[in-house]
Order: sequence, then C-alpha cells, then structure tokens
Amino acid sequence: MNTNWNLTGHTWAVDMLKKHVIHGTTRHAYLFSGPPGLGRRTLALRFAQALNCPTPSAPGIPCGSCRECRQIEAMQHADLTVVQADAEGGILKVDQIRESRKLLSLKPYQSKYRIALFLRFHEANDNAANALLKTLEEAPSYAVLIITADTPEQLLPTIVSRCEILRLRPLAVEEVQRDLESRGVESGRAKLIAHISGGRPGYARRLAQEDALLGQREERLNDLLSLLPASRVEKFKYAEQLAKDKDAMRQTILFWLSYWRDVMLRTAKAETPLVNVDRNLEIEGLAEQFDLPTARSTVVNLETALERLEKNVNPRLLAEVLLLDLPKV
Repeated sequence: MNTNWNLTGHTWAVDMLKKHVIHGTTRHAYLFSGPPGLGRRTLALRFAQALNCPTPSAPGIPCGSCRECRQIEAMQHADLTVVQADAEGGILKVDQIRESRKLLSLKPYQSKYRIALFLRFHEANDNAANALLKTLEEAPSYAVLIITADTPEQLLPTIVSRCEILRLRPLAVEEVQRDLESRGVESGRAKLIAHISGGRPGYARRLAQEDALLGQREERLNDLLSLLPASRVEKFKYAEQLAKDKDAMRQTILFWLSYWRDVMLRTAKAETPLVNVDRNLEIEGLAEQFDLPTARSTVVNLETALERLEKNVNPRLLAEVLLLDLPKV
C-alpha cells in the first residue's frame, strides 16, 4: 500500500490520520464529511486498517494484504462494527445504535482497537442521533468511532463537538480524470465523467462502470428540458411516474440539481468550470433566459426537495410541487 493509503486525493487527511496512529494520539471519535462519492467510507476503512494492521509496511501505513486488512476492507472484521441505513436515502434507526453500543462495550477480540463505523449518519432519526451521543460519552478507551455525513451541519452540534472533524473536498477534475485513465477508461470519456462527477472519485468510478447510470442521466436531463415549457397536466403526469420509485426520484433530483447549479453559475457570470460540460450550449442558453434570483431559487427548491424526500415526506406531493415550481420557458 502506498504512502497515501492507495487513495486518490485527500493527502492532507491521510497525513493527519497517519500522525495520530504513529504518535498514539488517536481520538475516540472522528467525523469525515463531504458529498457522497468523495471517498469518506474508503478513508474510514483505510484508517481502521492503519489502526489495527499487525504488520504495517511502514509506520502508519497498513500492509493491505494481511488477514486483518482484508477483513476490514470487506467490512467483515470481528472488531469492526458497520452501522448504516438499509439503503442510501433510508433511515438509520435507534436499535442499530443500541446494538453497536453493546459491541463497543466488549474488549477487542483480535486487534488493538474496536472500531465502529457509522456511515451516512445524516440519515439517522432523532432517537438514533441521541443514542449515538450517549455512545460517544460512554465509549471505552479501546474504542474508535468514525462517523461519515454529507455536512457536519446536518448532525447534532453536541455530536459534532465530540469529534475530530475532517472536511473532505472534491478533487481537481484533472486528478479524477487521471485516476479513471489509470483504470483503463478512454481519455475523452474519462474527461467527461470526471467533470460530471464534480471531482468525486468514487462517483466517477461508479459512472465509468455503470453505463446505465450515464444513460439515465442523459434521459433525466432531457426530461428536465421538456418539462420547462410543459403544461400543468403534463407535469402532474410526470410527477406521478417520478414518485413511484423513491430511489430513482432521488437520483433524478441529484441530476437536475447538478444541472441547475451550472445554470446558476453561468447566470452569475462565474468563471467556475461547468460540471455538465456536455450540455454546455443548453446551459448557456438557459442562463440567458433566466436571471440569477430565478436560477438560485430553482437550486434551493431542488435542495429542499432532496432534504424532504430523505425525511419521508409524501413523494407524489413533493414531485408535484417541485415540477410546478420549475421556471417556464
């Protein structure tokens, strides 16, 4: 395993965590935040390997090939507890936290640390969040808790204050492109996917592997353009179809949000590179038709819809409101 734990980017975070391992200054709780597909979970697993690898290749660098490292990579290690909602966009429940607390109270079975990994903790309900707070307060010295979330602001301030926070940022598009090319993705396709991913290497790899996801994006963005001049009847009909599959609806909103952020950037005359570079002409055209408040309002509406969908608001009603609020062309 290389000095950056075989990760693409986030060198500063790896360096900081390595120092904690080497100097024995490991905190009892960490929060890795940043948008999904950025590498939060991978960083957490590499950190768990660094803490528990019995044969590191160098101080703070796990070997990646021993039994311990392989089990942690597969999230099947005796001293690793992984807690997450059943599906992305689901709800992480209090019983899962209570179960993890029982396991954390036990001494490590085969390693130095017992590690609990709480993935996508912004999906936790209120009871689960309060139970985690209690867990953080009572965790034994041999326990390390690692939490991942989109932003610290989504969590209870009392949870955040008890964690060492690492805010992960999207990588440069060129860095993601190089990573894809090193995995055999053709240069032109790698460049497009790197842009669409918004600098998130995990999401970029997923797009490269799943042609259906790229096709789905194309289809949903075409739908968006046809919905802008559509009648109320057509929008209600589309909303009915959209609300039938919550996961697909969530992914659609994410595609639209990325697109409208590009429109907002162009409306604001920002120099920032577009994410949806293959739709450049359409985005420029929409930026000429709408003013900045309209573009910003559309982005806010999409962000709000995403939050409400994750809080289990009626998807049909949510879809109808969202589509009726789209600006008309």
